[in-house]
Amino acid sequence: MPQKLGQHFLTNGSVLDRIALAVCPEGEELVIEIGPGKGALTEKLLQRSGRVIAIELDPYLVEHLRHKFDGETRLQVIHADVLHTDLAQWGPVPISGNLPYYITSPILEKSVRAGAPRTVFLIQKEVAHRLVARPNSRDYGYLTLQTALFADTKLLFEVKPGAFKPPPKVDSAVVLLTPHGRDYGIADREGFLKFLSHSFRQKRKTLRNNLAGVYGKEVIDAWPEGGLRAEQIAIEQFAELFLRLG
Repeated sequence: MPQKLGQHFLTNGSVLDRIALAVCPEGEELVIEIGPGKGALTEKLLQRSGRVIAIELDPYLVEHLRHKFDGETRLQVIHADVLHTDLAQWGPVPISGNLPYYITSPILEKSVRAGAPRTVFLIQKEVAHRLVARPNSRDYGYLTLQTALFADTKLLFEVKPGAFKPPPKVDSAVVLLTPHGRDYGIADREGFLKFLSHSFRQKRKTLRNNLAGVYGKEVIDAWPEGGLRAEQIAIEQFAELFLRLG
């Protein structure tokens, strides 16, 4: 089978079991799996849920899955790009997957917006650390806050390259995202995300340097926090600053 899209297939049985347990701690009627690959995690999810919808982009893997699970009526394999798929169409159901490193951020964003009660992803460890980072740490940035706007994130455990075939050149980690329901008083989430993006545009510069050209020098100069860098500010304080813009 041709290997495309930079795939590294998770084969370690104990790691697969731990991921499936995190996705379905008490069993689920339906689970969405993104990037099922050769179906190793799919098998585990089918053991713990009533149905699995597997979304796969690679046509070779789609055919492999349909052959491997031929006759399994509880599995629906969809040949599609997840970034162009409405994940919310199946309702608020758990989402899981082994995400390709090059496309992790947009899939994370799409998944946390889909209203899943829990999302469990195997991702690059470096990205996982960015998701759970705290202010005043080097990993804290736009991705941290973009995710925190919708969900709480927990790093469950790390996974070494030897758990995959072929082994990747980096360590991986499994993260759990759980929606928190907090809106931080922000009605315009898209506007807030743009504000965050501008704030982190040049990470080592102050808010004044990053924001004055966008929102007006007089406005930002009046902020006592203008001399801070974005990496020093928690999401609650960012929400307060955004609301000052009116």
